[in-house]
Formats: sequence, structure tokens, C-alpha cells
Amino acid sequence: MESITGTIEKIVYRNEENGYVIAKISVDKNEEKLVTIVGNMASINIGETCELKGEWVNNPKYGWQFSFSDYQLILPTSLLGLKRYLSSGLIKGVGPATADRIVKQFGDKTLEVLENDLQRLTEVEGIAEKRVEMISKSWEEHKEIKRVMIFLQSYQITTGYAVKIYKTYGNKAIEKLKENPYRLVDDVFGIGFKIADRIAQNLGIESTSPTRIKAGIKYILNELANQGHCYALNDEIINRGSELLEVEEPLVEKALSILRNNREVIVEEDRVWLPLYYFAELGVSKKLIELLKFPQQLINIDVQKKIKYLEKKYRFSFAEEQKDAINKVLLNRVLVLTGGPGTGKTTTTLGLIELFEELKLKIVLAAPTGRAAKKINETTGRKAKTIHRLLEYSPKRGTFIKNSENPIKTDVIILDEVSMIDILLMNSLLKAVSPGTILILIGDVDQLPSVGPGNILKDIIDSETIPVVRLIRIFRQDQRSLIIVNAHRVNEGKYPVIKGERERDFYFIEEEDPQVAAQKIIDLCTVRLPSKYKIDPVGDIQVLSPMYKGEAGADNLNYSLREALNSKGKQIKYGNHSFRVDDKVMQIKNNYDKEVFNGVFRIFNKSSSLGTVL
Repeated sequence: MESITGTIEKIVYRNEENGYVIAKISVDKNEEKLVTIVGNMASINIGETCELKGEWVNNPKYGWQFSFSDYQLILPTSLLGLKRYLSSGLIKGVGPATADRIVKQFGDKTLEVLENDLQRLTEVEGIAEKRVEMISKSWEEHKEIKRVMIFLQSYQITTGYAVKIYKTYGNKAIEKLKENPYRLVDDVFGIGFKIADRIAQNLGIESTSPTRIKAGIKYILNELANQGHCYALNDEIINRGSELLEVEEPLVEKALSILRNNREVIVEEDRVWLPLYYFAELGVSKKLIELLKFPQQLINIDVQKKIKYLEKKYRFSFAEEQKDAINKVLLNRVLVLTGGPGTGKTTTTLGLIELFEELKLKIVLAAPTGRAAKKINETTGRKAKTIHRLLEYSPKRGTFIKNSENPIKTDVIILDEVSMIDILLMNSLLKAVSPGTILILIGDVDQLPSVGPGNILKDIIDSETIPVVRLIRIFRQDQRSLIIVNAHRVNEGKYPVIKGERERDFYFIEEEDPQVAAQKIIDLCTVRLPSKYKIDPVGDIQVLSPMYKGEAGADNLNYSLREALNSKGKQIKYGNHSFRVDDKVMQIKNNYDKEVFNGVFRIFNKSSSLGTVL
């Protein structure tokens, strides 16, 4: 690790949330040749001198930069340095002119006066008692930041995490960490149990401390939730806890008992939940049963006549299970419609929509993602919303406006892609559904479950409590689609058909050389597929790769496809990243404030901070 010392001359970028900065510094008093530095700082001001530890990196666009992982502020010693330091904006109430007068008055004793006898500032022309109070408060805040950062870094906490901790707790950071360092897991984004545990050990907390073991148990439950599980078995918690924490199992059992008594976990029989997921599961099951028990009264329509009308309108014959779905919805307030690709879910949904419209019922269509909602709109001709938009998410409150006290005003809710919904979102949605509302849940139970905890669709079907219609027949117009045929074959445990007719939609191209494979992918995306199928290479094609690194990895393919499809787009810099206008980008983290969610694709443009949804 290298070390450089320099004075901050220019702040190019600063992220107030995490302290990430890009700045220019002068090294060895050479103000003409500036060095770019990148890293995290709790505070930064022009004129400050820093010793930075890190390494040189060569940015493809911006050249050599010094990426630092640790830093230390060095107080100025020269009179010129003192003037720049005080006038940098560090101290409220002190600008260039005032800084000049302070340094003229106290010379090389300036810092000593600021540290020990601020009242002497009244000796400086133009500084009255009230201004001294302002300067004093600002200087004390600066000293406190420095004190906290020194404390955190003395316990081997990296600068990046130290900044996050200070931003969260402010001047109380030291006090809160000494009290319970494991609170970092809940309070500071990006700090997990293992980092908090290392900090705790550096602070002298024993490995057998109940506080540590309780935090470890909650960490295990949260990790399992991140993997999609709502609960864990008691024995699994004890075994994992003992292994993770390197303590005897009885200590884990004792800590688990304390958590249970404090209601920090819920234990039923041999299962252990975090309360958040326990009450979400309970809420979903109770509400579905409540809706199901509400009497259904939709009997004033000739269903067979309606089915014949729809078959004539769409030139399509309903399968028996599709007719069953239309009949069952007249008898039940809750219905699950499930089936694989090409089995007629969309056509059945259209039939149900027209049935409800004839009954003059208000219908709401929704899906968990913007892309899924857009697909509903395209296939049904009716407007659909994301669940977050339907529930009217409030960024200021961090909650949904629609809830049990302010329910969704509608007669029917048709919810698509239910397999993608996690237990927390489903619970929030059902809270906002009024008793008497018809709820239709649509999805493919064989698709991957939600990223979040819970396997909603499968669990509802397996409960055998809610009426279910399974669509299994692949319709004639979809039988020529090898994508659909192979999806069903894989689901049945059969090997896919890899040799089809030239006019079909599924191709298998084998290539052992990764470099050649990458070039073929680029050729397919930019030339062959757009030419053959008359499609947009950016909006209509999605490349999937099982890895990030390597010639055929996602990183290289993204770069190569961008160069092939958007080499002339105008460059726009955001922080340490550069984009081009018309780049295709994917959101990788939910941003509820802007209603942008993980997995959403957009076209980057300068006029909108969000871009255009694909």
C-alpha cells in the first residue's frame, strides 16, 4: 500500500450519504500538477492537507487516479496554509477575509487559540461575541468528526465504513458502538454481522457474550430470508450458530431462549421466525381465508353463452380447464390460475375480464414489476399498474398509502406473475384489499420464486385451501414454439429439443472457445437476429450469462455490445461512472422513492434521471 500527502485543491464530486469523493490534490507544493484521488471521507474541505494510503489505478477514461482506503488529516503549519485551511468552508462564519485577519492576529499560534481559547477571537477586528459562538460551535463539530474518525480507525474500521457509521450516529457514534456494536447490522446499510463482529472483537467483547450470540442468530435468520426462506428449523439455527460463532451449542440454545422471551424471534414447535416474516405469513393466510369466506353472488349471467361469444370473437376454442376457471370465479371470491407458457393464461384472463366488464364491475390489473405490468397492458388492452403504484407508495413516509384503513376501491383485482411476489409485499397488498373484493392470482408455479422471502404461489396451491385451476394443455398456435415446448420438457425432466426447423424460435449453438462464443453472441445481437426477426437489438434482445468474468462473461459482453450498438452516444458522468445517452441500463437495487425496482431495464437519457422504461 502506497502513501501520498497533498492539499485539497478542488472537489469534483461528493456523495453526502456515503462520503465517497473525487477530488484534486496538489502534492509537494506543486499546485499546477494536480493528482486525482477517489475514496471515502467523513468531511472534506478545500485547503485541508491529508495523508492518504491506497494504490494507483488506471481508469480507462480518466487516466491515473489514487484510490485511497485510509486517510489522516494533517493540520497546516505555514501561515498561507492556515489561511487556506480556515477559509475553506470548514468553519461557519470564517471566509477568506476573516481567516486572513485571524492569522495576522495570532500567527503560528492560530490553531492553539482555536483549540484552547476561542474567546480570544474577539481580539480580531470584525469578530463580535455572537460570531465567536458560531465559530466555536462549528469548530467543535469539526473536532468531534475528527475524534470519532480516529476512534473508528484505531479499531481497524476502514474509512468507507467509518464514514457510514459517522453519518448514521453523528457525535454519538463512539457511545453507541461501545454500548452494542452489533446494532450496526440493523442501522448501517452495508455492514453485516461479520464486520460488526470484527469491530466488537476489537472493542474487547467476548466471543461467548450473549449479545454476540443473539446478534449471530438474527444474522443467520436474515441470511436465510435473503435466500428466500421465511423461517428456519430450531436445530438448524443451533447448528449454524455454533459453527458460525465457534461456541458450544448450549450457549446458542440459551441465547435463542432469551430472544424468544424478548419476542425478538417467534418460535412455534420446531420453527423459528423473525417477527417481520412471521406476522406477514400470518397476515396473508388470515386475509385469504377472510376473502374466501365472503359470500359470492355472481350468478346473474349466462356463462356458456358468454364463452361462445368470446370463442367467436377471438376465433379460439376454450379448453375445459379454461371454462372451469370462468365457472369457478362465479362461485369463489379468490381463485388461483396457474400454468406453464403457452397454456392459455392470457386468453383465460381476457375471458374473465370481459365477464367482469359485462357485470359492470370495476377491475384493477397489477403485477410486481413495471415490465410485467406493461405486458398485461399489451396482451389485454387494459391498463395495468405495478403493485407499488397500486398501493401508492409514499417515499416520505416509507409506507404504502393504501392499507386496511384506506383500501383499494375496486370490485376485482387480477394479479399476474404472483410467483415473483415476496411475503412482505403480498401482506401489504392484502391489507389494502376490502372484504368482498374478487381476487384472482395468476402465475406459473414452476417459475423461480421471488427474490425476497416466501414462495407465495406454491404455498397457496399446496395449502389446498384456495380454489385452483391448472392449465396444462399447450395450444396449437404455441406447439410450433420450441421455446414453449422445451420449457415444458425441462419442467418434466426431459432433455430439450435442440435441433429444430430453421423457422422455429429456439436455436442451440455450441462453441468451445470463449472468445469465438463472445463474438458470435455479438454478431447474433447486432446483425443476425435483428435482420431475421425485424427486432430492436437494444429493446427486444436480452443476453444472459452465467458468470461476470471471462471473454463470454457479462462484463465483457456488456462492454462489447455497448461499443457495437452505441459507440457514438454522448458521454455523461455520474460520480465515478460514465454513461452514454441511449445506453441500456438495469436497476440493481430497489428505489421506492422514484418507483424504480431491481431488475427494471431502462434507456439512459440526459433529460430524465430515470430514463425510459423498456
